[in-house]
Amino acid sequence: MRPCQRGGTSANKRVNAKAPYLKSIFASNLTEHSGITELMDDLGEALTLGRGRLRMLGGGSPSHIPAVQAIWRERMRELLVETPDEYDRVMADYDQPAGSPAFREAVAAFLKREYGWNLSARNIAVTNGGQTAFFFLLNRFAGKMVDGSVRKILLPLVPEYIGYGDQGVSEHDMFDSRRPLIELIGERGFKYHIDFDALDLNESHGAIAVSRPTNPSSNVLTDGEIGKLRNLAAENGIPLIIDNAYGLPFPGVIFREATPVWDENIILTLSLSKLGLPGTRTGIVVAREEVIDEIRSMTAIVGLSNNNIGQAMARPIIESGEVLLLAQEVVKPYYQERSLRALELARQHLPGEVPWRVHESEGAFFLWFWFDALPISCRELYARLKAANLIVVPGEYFFYGLDSTGWDHASQCLRVSFTQPEEIVADGFRILGEVIREVYEGKSRP
Repeated sequence: MRPCQRGGTSANKRVNAKAPYLKSIFASNLTEHSGITELMDDLGEALTLGRGRLRMLGGGSPSHIPAVQAIWRERMRELLVETPDEYDRVMADYDQPAGSPAFREAVAAFLKREYGWNLSARNIAVTNGGQTAFFFLLNRFAGKMVDGSVRKILLPLVPEYIGYGDQGVSEHDMFDSRRPLIELIGERGFKYHIDFDALDLNESHGAIAVSRPTNPSSNVLTDGEIGKLRNLAAENGIPLIIDNAYGLPFPGVIFREATPVWDENIILTLSLSKLGLPGTRTGIVVAREEVIDEIRSMTAIVGLSNNNIGQAMARPIIESGEVLLLAQEVVKPYYQERSLRALELARQHLPGEVPWRVHESEGAFFLWFWFDALPISCRELYARLKAANLIVVPGEYFFYGLDSTGWDHASQCLRVSFTQPEEIVADGFRILGEVIREVYEGKSRP
């Protein structure tokens, strides 16, 4: 009798047990090399292994503002000492997938009171950070649709936030991006504007998405630009998604005039991260009720519910309206002063003979540099800066969804954060100036 073949087959399987598993499209899209993964790895390295050595000017973490930290410490004390039952509920109970009803009511009442927006708690959902909100929203409005068509997200202006770039889970490209118009300002400045003549909005687009202020460039789209996008989206029956992680009404890190907007054809996302609570991972979506119901369902399926702590910490200052005072009187002035100081450091340390420009600093936590005629790619520049113990973010990661062939600008930019302690920022700009000089002079460090 011939021996049973089953044993031999199992043995072969055991021999090959360490062969790579076949990936799904979903896994391939979310596990290949990405800019956001590199950024977060660098952030972790700088804040742990490289503490005292690496100058971390690459991340988007907020500064530890003493006045802001004091508010959150006091609120935590209140939960622990004055309302222990609430603390126990926050720590020991699941909340609804759409978020705490009390928190959603507070956010809705605040927005209705301050801006007159016609909404209720049914227009508010909580997510596990703004990044998760965009993962849900981008994949909701792009990819293969239920009618068999394929749609994309129109980015009317790049560079755009690095964290969107690799969020698509289908085999189809998620983004259709447009180059900006570039306005040169003085000897060292510039500003991006939307080229409306090049938008070509059509039936292949499922939504328009922008961040305001824009991460990485700090560009704040004007009220006029937002108004045009709002009208174009409505005319085409698609939503305008506005990422407000740094914007109005909170955290309010905008240094120019801008008006918050919302209607039922706008999806607005907010976050508690830049108010000093990134560890609570609390994102907020403001949208029409059907979109909120979809976000609720997605949250339940992916993660059951959200983090309770951020909602409990922030609810009282949202209910009282104190969050506006915090944004306007503490957070905004703090970062505006840090921005001005960073610009001074750039002028002090970057070589005058090098053709560098910096985008108008209009908000957020970064300066966005353009090194015209850069002799090497921004990826290589990033590597040289890292070798010199300075972490920044190479600009090419922010130009996705775009045919950048023949467009040198996309490989000539860097994002530099100014939220770290002043001595670290100052030393970082010193290193940046030294390495930039060496690059343009054709030198390399030993």
